[in-house]
This record gives sequence, structure tokens and C-alpha cells, in this order.
Amino acid sequence: MINIRPVSDLRNKFTEIEQTVKKGEPVYLTKNGYGSMVVLSLEQYAALTDDVELKLDEADRAAATDSRRLSEKELFERVRERIHGRETV
Repeated sequence: MINIRPVSDLRNKFTEIEQTVKKGEPVYLTKNGYGSMVVLSLEQYAALTDDVELKLDEADRAAATDSRRLSEKELFERVRERIHGRETV
């Protein structure tokens, strides 16, 4: 079940929120009736971001070794061609 709580519970009932998060359940916090933030365990956060971090590291390495840079026009032309199913080299 989704756990939605007012942001004031973060201060007033931290231990309860901590226990919920440690069980692997995110806690959604609201402020004035609107979504404000989500509290996750470090493990959950890492699971969400590790793949992105690896891809960014890979892109950084590729950029450091690739001497050819695409212009803005070339880049968007390639993206449009891939979207429409025509691969470019």
C-alpha cells in the first residue's frame, strides 16, 4: 500500500517513517495537501540511479577519447533519423 504522510510527520514521527523506509517501502510526503517529496532508503535510491550513473560515466569516457564532436545540426539530424527508423553512421 502507498504510504502518504504529511511532511510534519518527518519531524514528529521520524522513527516510524525510518522503519517504513528500512522495510523497503517509500514514503510520500505532502505539504498543504500536495505532493512534496519521497523518502527512500539508500538501497532504493541506488537501485534507481546506479544505471544512470554508469551510463553517464561511460559517456564521459567516450567523450574524452572521441576527438570528433557533432554540431547541433548534425546531432539533431541523427536523432531525427533514429526516431524515424533510419540509422546513420
